[in-house]
Amino acid sequence: MKADDLLRFMRTQRLAVEASCTPDGGPQAALVGIAVTDAFEIVFDTLDSTRKARNLRASPRTAFVLGGWSGADERTVQFEGIADEPHGAELERIKASYFAAWPDGPTRESWPGITYFRVRPRWIRFTDFTGASPDVTEFTADELAASPHSR
Repeated sequence: MKADDLLRFMRTQRLAVEASCTPDGGPQAALVGIAVTDAFEIVFDTLDSTRKARNLRASPRTAFVLGGWSGADERTVQFEGIADEPHGAELERIKASYFAAWPDGPTRESWPGITYFRVRPRWIRFTDFTGASPDVTEFTADELAASPHSR
Protein backbone atom coordinates (compact mmCIF):
# COMPACT_ATOMS: atom_id res chain seq x y z
CA MET A 1 0.00 0.00 0.00
CA LYS A 2 1.38 3.36 -1.08
CA ALA A 3 0.14 6.79 -0.06
CA ASP A 4 -1.61 7.27 -3.43
CA ASP A 5 -3.50 3.99 -2.92
CA LEU A 6 -4.45 5.08 0.59
CA LEU A 7 -5.82 8.39 -0.69
CA ARG A 8 -7.83 6.63 -3.39
CA PHE A 9 -9.34 4.24 -0.85
CA MET A 10 -10.13 7.00 1.65
CA ARG A 11 -11.97 8.91 -1.07
CA THR A 12 -14.26 5.94 -1.73
CA GLN A 13 -15.57 6.33 1.82
CA ARG A 14 -18.24 8.97 2.35
CA LEU A 15 -19.05 8.09 5.95
CA ALA A 16 -16.81 7.66 8.98
CA VAL A 17 -17.17 7.22 12.70
CA GLU A 18 -15.59 10.19 14.48
CA ALA A 19 -14.47 9.80 18.10
CA SER A 20 -13.62 12.55 20.58
CA CYS A 21 -13.52 13.09 24.33
CA THR A 22 -15.97 15.09 26.37
CA PRO A 23 -14.56 17.80 28.64
CA ASP A 24 -14.78 15.38 31.60
CA GLY A 25 -12.84 12.70 29.66
CA GLY A 26 -15.76 10.55 28.57
CA PRO A 27 -15.97 9.00 25.09
CA GLN A 28 -18.24 10.29 22.34
CA ALA A 29 -18.63 8.97 18.80
CA ALA A 30 -20.69 10.07 15.83
CA LEU A 31 -21.24 9.03 12.24
CA VAL A 32 -20.26 11.90 9.93
CA GLY A 33 -20.21 12.54 6.20
CA ILE A 34 -16.64 13.24 5.12
CA ALA A 35 -14.44 14.42 2.30
CA VAL A 36 -10.69 13.84 1.99
CA THR A 37 -8.33 16.50 0.62
CA ASP A 38 -5.14 15.89 -1.35
CA ALA A 39 -3.27 16.39 1.95
CA PHE A 40 -5.18 13.47 3.55
CA GLU A 41 -7.21 15.91 5.68
CA ILE A 42 -10.68 14.79 6.67
CA VAL A 43 -13.33 17.50 6.32
CA PHE A 44 -16.87 17.44 7.67
CA ASP A 45 -19.63 19.86 8.56
CA THR A 46 -21.69 19.94 11.74
CA LEU A 47 -23.72 22.32 13.83
CA ASP A 48 -21.81 24.25 16.47
CA SER A 49 -24.29 23.01 19.08
CA THR A 50 -23.29 19.35 18.64
CA ARG A 51 -21.28 17.42 21.20
CA LYS A 52 -18.54 16.73 18.63
CA ALA A 53 -18.10 20.46 17.95
CA ARG A 54 -17.91 21.30 21.66
CA ASN A 55 -15.51 18.39 22.29
CA LEU A 56 -13.17 19.31 19.43
CA ARG A 57 -13.04 22.94 20.49
CA ALA A 58 -12.04 21.88 24.01
CA SER A 59 -9.59 19.18 22.88
CA PRO A 60 -8.83 18.95 19.15
CA ARG A 61 -7.48 15.39 19.21
CA THR A 62 -9.80 13.03 17.35
CA ALA A 63 -9.92 9.67 15.64
CA PHE A 64 -11.91 8.18 12.78
CA VAL A 65 -12.70 4.77 11.37
CA LEU A 66 -13.44 4.57 7.64
CA GLY A 67 -14.59 1.50 5.77
CA GLY A 68 -15.54 -1.97 6.89
CA TRP A 69 -19.25 -1.31 6.29
CA SER A 70 -19.68 -4.29 3.99
CA GLY A 71 -18.93 -7.87 4.98
CA ALA A 72 -17.57 -8.42 1.48
CA ASP A 73 -15.03 -5.59 1.83
CA GLU A 74 -12.97 -5.90 4.97
CA ARG A 75 -10.72 -2.88 4.36
CA THR A 76 -10.54 -0.14 6.95
CA VAL A 77 -8.64 3.01 7.81
CA GLN A 78 -7.90 4.06 11.36
CA PHE A 79 -7.07 7.76 11.42
CA GLU A 80 -5.80 9.93 14.26
CA GLY A 81 -5.43 13.68 13.89
CA ILE A 82 -5.86 17.22 15.12
CA ALA A 83 -9.02 19.18 14.30
CA ASP A 84 -9.45 22.87 13.62
CA GLU A 85 -12.01 25.23 12.09
CA PRO A 86 -10.27 27.08 9.26
CA HIS A 87 -11.25 30.59 8.17
CA GLY A 88 -10.72 32.66 5.05
CA ALA A 89 -8.94 31.03 2.10
CA GLU A 90 -8.33 27.79 4.02
CA LEU A 91 -12.03 27.47 4.77
CA GLU A 92 -12.88 28.01 1.11
CA ARG A 93 -10.31 25.36 0.10
CA ILE A 94 -11.68 22.67 2.41
CA LYS A 95 -15.29 23.53 1.56
CA ALA A 96 -14.47 22.99 -2.13
CA SER A 97 -13.27 19.48 -1.29
CA TYR A 98 -16.30 18.85 0.89
CA PHE A 99 -18.77 20.14 -1.69
CA ALA A 100 -17.15 17.98 -4.40
CA ALA A 101 -17.92 14.91 -2.25
CA TRP A 102 -21.27 16.23 -0.99
CA PRO A 103 -22.99 18.31 -3.72
CA ASP A 104 -25.87 19.04 -1.31
CA GLY A 105 -23.40 20.69 1.11
CA PRO A 106 -23.98 24.26 -0.08
CA THR A 107 -27.65 24.01 0.87
CA ARG A 108 -26.58 23.56 4.52
CA GLU A 109 -24.44 26.73 4.50
CA SER A 110 -27.53 28.76 5.38
CA TRP A 111 -28.23 26.68 8.49
CA PRO A 112 -27.71 28.66 11.69
CA GLY A 113 -24.55 27.45 13.43
CA ILE A 114 -23.12 25.37 10.58
CA THR A 115 -19.36 24.95 10.87
CA TYR A 116 -16.64 23.03 9.06
CA PHE A 117 -13.91 21.02 10.71
CA ARG A 118 -10.65 19.97 9.11
CA VAL A 119 -8.66 17.15 10.69
CA ARG A 120 -4.99 16.92 9.80
CA PRO A 121 -3.58 13.41 10.03
CA ARG A 122 -0.97 12.44 12.62
CA TRP A 123 -1.16 8.68 12.02
CA ILE A 124 -3.11 6.43 9.65
CA ARG A 125 -3.33 2.65 9.50
CA PHE A 126 -4.81 0.86 6.49
CA THR A 127 -5.89 -2.74 7.07
CA ASP A 128 -7.02 -5.16 4.36
CA PHE A 129 -8.36 -8.57 5.39
CA THR A 130 -9.69 -9.50 1.93
CA GLY A 131 -6.59 -11.43 0.80
CA ALA A 132 -4.98 -14.69 1.85
CA SER A 133 -3.09 -12.84 4.59
CA PRO A 134 -3.73 -9.47 6.26
CA ASP A 135 -2.18 -6.35 4.74
CA VAL A 136 -1.49 -3.71 7.39
CA THR A 137 0.29 -0.47 6.51
CA GLU A 138 0.88 2.50 8.79
CA PHE A 139 1.61 6.07 7.73
CA THR A 140 2.93 8.94 9.84
CA ALA A 141 2.20 12.60 9.23
CA ASP A 142 5.73 13.05 7.84
CA GLU A 143 5.30 10.18 5.38
CA LEU A 144 1.97 11.58 4.18
CA ALA A 145 3.44 15.08 3.81
CA ALA A 146 6.09 13.64 1.48
CA SER A 147 3.36 12.25 -0.82
CA PRO A 148 3.10 14.05 -4.18
CA HIS A 149 -0.62 14.67 -3.53
CA SER A 150 -0.06 16.66 -0.37
CA ARG A 151 2.17 19.24 -2.02
